[in-house]
Amino acid sequence: MSLKCVIQLGIPDIIHNHGKPITPYHLADALSIPSTKRDSLNRLMRFMIHSGFFLTKRHDENQEEEGYVLTPTSRLLVKENANTLSSIVLAMSSQNFPYFMCGNTPPLHFLSDWFQGSGNTPCEAAHGRSVWDVLAQNHEFGKTVNDAIANDSHLLMNVIVNEGQGVFKNLKSLVDVGGGTGATTQAIVEVFPHMKCMVLELPHVVSSFSRTNNIDFISGDMFKSIPHADAVLMKAIPSREEGGKVIIIDAVIEEDNTEQEHDSITETQLLIDMMMMAIVGGKERSEKEWENLFLEAGFCDYKITPVSGFRSLIEVYP
Repeated sequence: MSLKCVIQLGIPDIIHNHGKPITPYHLADALSIPSTKRDSLNRLMRFMIHSGFFLTKRHDENQEEEGYVLTPTSRLLVKENANTLSSIVLAMSSQNFPYFMCGNTPPLHFLSDWFQGSGNTPCEAAHGRSVWDVLAQNHEFGKTVNDAIANDSHLLMNVIVNEGQGVFKNLKSLVDVGGGTGATTQAIVEVFPHMKCMVLELPHVVSSFSRTNNIDFISGDMFKSIPHADAVLMKAIPSREEGGKVIIIDAVIEEDNTEQEHDSITETQLLIDMMMMAIVGGKERSEKEWENLFLEAGFCDYKITPVSGFRSLIEVYP
């Protein structure tokens, strides 16, 4: 909540735009903080410094008092940063955020009820409606979540497109199923402007979007039909020789890892798996589970490339 407050006040942006270490007095002045609350602002910043979001330093010997500066972490909270993660923090700290609240009762409190047969997901067991209904009925919160997904997609796709260009090189068309506001496809067309891209999403997500650059926004349900394209479409995907494949960006759980770094990644994957189970009825998979899924769907081969944190790039071939 303290980090949410820092973002809502725009403190990372103020420090960034100041161009040099900003003193506590000048920060409070920029925020129009009353004198009675300036000590509280200093305490908030002290906590943020301890948490690694800011540092204090002097611009030069002429600056009498130390000022606040950004760290690599807080630079990701500057809203004009193309890779900003500010919307992710705001979404996760929202009182409506379904991972934790979904109304007034956390769905994870209803795990035992769900296991014993109540509701399709713990979220539905708790509130009688799906997370998609929550997002569709709360437009402001839905926009916050979509912005957060776009933030995450933009940062991740910068890594994938730049480090794995061979994945997209021979494709003429691609459909991003559940592509949100199009951040993923936008990152792709910036590097591959020849490619025709489509975003398939629920009506309430794409109703305000129209064609832009090489991206078409299509309203629909992925469980009913998916537009034809070289990549992603499973029901009419071209042969591997013609460049056809499914591209998946998701976690691949490595349950046997004992190294501390990988063990931390696995823990994150398993925590997300529990959230997926509680909120949307989805799951994270091990490589063996992915392989079984691909073979049962009629595919012949796949390739997994770790790309960023807990996620991997998976190419699946017919």
